[in-house]
Amino acid sequence: MEKTKGGDAGMDRVLLVDDDQKLLDSNEAYFASRGYLVYRAETAHEALELLRQTPLDCMVLDIDLPDRDGFQVCLQARKSSSLPIVFLSGYTEEENRIRGLTIGGDDYITKPFSLAELELRVRLRIQRSKGAVPPPLLQFGPLALDLSNRAVAFEGRSREFSRLEFDILCFLALHPGRTFSYEELYAGVWEAPIQEGLHCLQVTVAKVRQKLAELAPNHTYIRTVRGKGYLFDPQG
Repeated sequence: MEKTKGGDAGMDRVLLVDDDQKLLDSNEAYFASRGYLVYRAETAHEALELLRQTPLDCMVLDIDLPDRDGFQVCLQARKSSSLPIVFLSGYTEEENRIRGLTIGGDDYITKPFSLAELELRVRLRIQRSKGAVPPPLLQFGPLALDLSNRAVAFEGRSREFSRLEFDILCFLALHPGRTFSYEELYAGVWEAPIQEGLHCLQVTVAKVRQKLAELAPNHTYIRTVRGKGYLFDPQG
């Protein structure tokens, strides 16, 4: 069991559990570059020892470990901890995903995966576990997003958005000026009822843009970044 070297003041602590050393090296380097304090374990025993001894903010957990599977690690961890657990597994079958979430996992990502998506999901889980919530009202000039009532208004005129449409708009608005790919948007709103994967998300983004154009015809709040994705422009 190891810890990435460096100062740890104010850093989120993530435990990476996997028996693939090359994968661990890659994931550790990425999370360290994003400002995390990284711990690593190659066995279930090492992971459970770290959980017992070390304050952590999130665990990224492989299922196929040499001494005990990740499901058992999750079950053991849940006896004493509400630590966010993100399964990272080569098992793509739906029953494994369902089992992982049912026994106490907070998320389930299959290999191969995007490091950016993995880090985003980990960050969101940590924020939720710490109770980090956005302000109830986001104001961008004449555009107002009421998070409490899930309402969108422009110069006093309102427009109805579905739950998923509102979640996508708010996710982008909470990160003004930052470009997100479809995959990152999907990760950011994964709890929404997305039944058809990324295609559904693409259609929904188009609906969000159309409704914003109807509400504020002289403004473009969601802009396309060619080859990269979308960003929220607070100036419109």
